[in-house]
Amino acid sequence: MDKTLEYIGLQGILPIATIDDEAKAEPFARIMGENGLSVIEVTLRTKAAASIINQIAKNFPEMIVGAGTVLSVNDARTAAEAGARFIVTPGFDPETVEYCLSKSIPVIPGVLTPTEMQKAVAHGLEVVKIFPAEAAGGLKYLKAVAAPFRSLKFVPTGGIDQSNMLSYLNFPRVLACAGSWIVPPEMLKTNDFGKISSVTRKAIEAILGFKLKSISLNANSAADARKALGQLEKIIQFPIIGTEDSLFSKTNTDELHQSYSGEYIVLSTNFIDRAVAFFERKRILAKTDKSHIAGGIPAVVDMNLEIDRFKLRLVQA
Repeated sequence: MDKTLEYIGLQGILPIATIDDEAKAEPFARIMGENGLSVIEVTLRTKAAASIINQIAKNFPEMIVGAGTVLSVNDARTAAEAGARFIVTPGFDPETVEYCLSKSIPVIPGVLTPTEMQKAVAHGLEVVKIFPAEAAGGLKYLKAVAAPFRSLKFVPTGGIDQSNMLSYLNFPRVLACAGSWIVPPEMLKTNDFGKISSVTRKAIEAILGFKLKSISLNANSAADARKALGQLEKIIQFPIIGTEDSLFSKTNTDELHQSYSGEYIVLSTNFIDRAVAFFERKRILAKTDKSHIAGGIPAVVDMNLEIDRFKLRLVQA
């Protein structure tokens, strides 16, 4: 799979923004980056869209910006010339798909029916957008229609928000969920980037679902454990769910605690691959030589981070 598409999958969500003012490009891109997102989609629904894509591409080279609502070959060409690194279309237009493929531009065309999905497979595509997902029957429809097309991954959008995105992401055929709910248009109009930041952060928090499994038995006290946990929460920018039983001290040596012996903060997560990618976007890399692989999916990953002598370990929930 193309690396850009892989990044979208590791991010889990694809924010869709419709921006009508070039002055909003920089604060929008900055907010996305500060909250741990590196892939965004800007729709071609405004006159300023191409310029906004160009600004983000030039001023935020670490950000992968794509163009959405691409309706024609001319739209795709304009977006690519502006700096878009992937193209998203609302429907399946063979000419636009073929143009993107000829230029080695990742393209995610919109599909809904088995006929359109079969066309995507015939064009050698691996990822398609299913739109409008909820109006078409939601996850039940997607599971049914995806069955014959085993090579396809899906990016559902339309009616998806934080209340239902996890049910989609738990379906292995879903690469990521996309939507404007992450960047509400009304908040963009009023320049309420603080609220946009909050919505984005809550979405990432829900996807990763970090829970404190343990702060190991080598902690001198629960107070030391809480201090270390507080420092980690500042790094990841949202709270970690935990209980007093998660804060182990030297006096706790039962069987469960022994299984996590060593100086570790152990976090469980809904999607360990996405959690690793999240930390790596913050320049905290995985110690791959210490990863344990089970069934092709990392079950335990140690990260290159120490807080008050505690090392960070991720485990799949």
